[in-house]
Amino acid sequence: MSGRFVPFAAPHVPPDEALARARAFREQLATRRSLRHFSDAPVERAVIEELVRAAASAPSGAHKQPWTFVAVADPALKRRIRAAAEHEEKLSYGARMSDEWRRDLAPLGTTWEKPFLETAPWLVVLFKQEHGVAPDGTTRKHYYVNESVGIAAGFLIAAVHAAGLVTLTHTPSPMGFLAELLGRPRHEKAFLLLPIGHPAHDAEVPDLARKPLDEVLIVHEAAGS
Repeated sequence: MSGRFVPFAAPHVPPDEALARARAFREQLATRRSLRHFSDAPVERAVIEELVRAAASAPSGAHKQPWTFVAVADPALKRRIRAAAEHEEKLSYGARMSDEWRRDLAPLGTTWEKPFLETAPWLVVLFKQEHGVAPDGTTRKHYYVNESVGIAAGFLIAAVHAAGLVTLTHTPSPMGFLAELLGRPRHEKAFLLLPIGHPAHDAEVPDLARKPLDEVLIVHEAAGS
């Protein structure tokens, strides 16, 4: 970064319009659901590139942008990722998860089997960079890495929904196999795996209710405001 500043040129939005925009965006996001049943209908690479551009516009600690997005459409590589993910998931469902965890997952109908990792036309793996690497090979410190990459993940999920596509936040644990299969350097760790595509024609999702606002928001306002 140069340290140079430029004017911030944002259009003025009247209060009524701000509320209308906020409500419209909230209503749009309210229809977003995590999906496990994908169509194999193709999605153009240009769409994925735009989604990643949106995600990479997220704020980050000291503007270090500590993320790498790896997009996978190659069927053979997707098949290898599925096999490795299912290996870890089978171990998790069989022994690693607590009884409480399995009970909490039961209503969602999840299992160790992950066919969507092959069916979805794209897999996007978001890696966090634990530190940077300068051209001479020396390391550069990154700040608030998990927070920064988490925000970028949220941007990506919202962008996928805005594009009329669906995704799922998949976190096979442990995820070390992703760095190996995708040839990432040691300072990059897999943070999230997102299959991206269109829903299957017969896709279903659990009938869930989100917490009401009064359970998730606490407001402190000046007296009389």
